Amino acid sequence: MRVAITGSTGLIGSALVQALRWGGDEVVRLVRHEPRSSDERQIFPDERRIADPGLSDVDAVVNLAGSSIAGGRWTQQYKRDMLASRISMTETVVAALAEDGRCQRFVSGSAIGYYGPTGDHAVDESAPAGDDFLANVVVAWEKAASAAPVPTVFVRTGHVMTPRGGYIGAQLLPFKLGLGGQVRDGRHWVSWISLDDEVAAIRWLLTNEVTGAFNLTAPHPVTNARWTKAMGAALHRPTVIPFPVPVAAALFGSDFVEEAMLSSQWVLPNRLEDAGFEFRDNEIEAALARLLQD
Repeated sequence: MRVAITGSTGLIGSALVQALRWGGDEVVRLVRHEPRSSDERQIFPDERRIADPGLSDVDAVVNLAGSSIAGGRWTQQYKRDMLASRISMTETVVAALAEDGRCQRFVSGSAIGYYGPTGDHAVDESAPAGDDFLANVVVAWEKAASAAPVPTVFVRTGHVMTPRGGYIGAQLLPFKLGLGGQVRDGRHWVSWISLDDEVAAIRWLLTNEVTGAFNLTAPHPVTNARWTKAMGAALHRPTVIPFPVPVAAALFGSDFVEEAMLSSQWVLPNRLEDAGFEFRDNEIEAALARLLQD
C-alpha cells in the first residue's frame, strides 16, 4: 500500500511512518516546505492544493496535521489558529481526492474532545457532540473531512501515552524527580491510549472496510488519581506533591486548564472492539510500566 500522510513529523505521524515502512508499505509525506527528500511532496493549505501528482498515485491518505492544543497560551488568536490549521489542511486533502481515483481510503484525525466533558458517565461513538471550544473545533474538523468523496474514517484520539511526548510529555521530568502529583482532587477521568495501540489502530483502519467515527482510547479509562499512582509506581517515585495548576494557568491560560487539563472524559472504544481490533495495552499500570521501563 502507498500511503500519503500529513503531520508526518508529529508524535503520532512519525511513529506511523516508521510502522508503515517496517510493514512494507510506501509513504509519501505531505509537507509545507520545499521537498528535501524523495518521499516528500509539498502541500499548500492556504491555496488548497498539493503539488503534482497530488494524491493520484496513493492508495490511502492519513490526515494528522494541526497545531498542538498545548503549544501555546490559549489567546483568541491561538484558538483561531488551532481551528484554521485543521480545517485548511483537511480541506486541501479533500479537494485532491476523487471518487473514481486510485485513493479510496481517507483516515482523518479527530479527538475525543468531540464529546466535551462527560463527567462520571461513559460514552462511546453514539454520544452527541459537546458544546465547549474543543468540541466545536472537532465538529468543524470532522465536517470538513466528511466532504471527502471516498470512504472516510474519523479517528477520535484520546491522551496518547509515550515517554516521547503527548500526555506524559512535560510531566515526565517532574515525576522522575519525585515532584509529580495528581491534579486537584484527581477525580476527573483520563481516556488514554498507548502510542503503539494508536499506530496499530490507524493501520488496522487503513485496511478494513469500515467508515465513520472510531474512538482511539484504551478499553479502561482511569481517573487522574489512578494515573498519577501508576506513573509513580512505574518510575519508583513518590507522588505526594499536588500538580501546580496555577502555573499551568499562567502558561497556557485558564481556558486550557478547565477545558483540556481538567476536563473529565470517560470515552470507550466500542466500535474498534466490536470490529475485532485487539489492544496491546488495556490497563494503565501495565502500560506505563512497559513504556517507562529503563
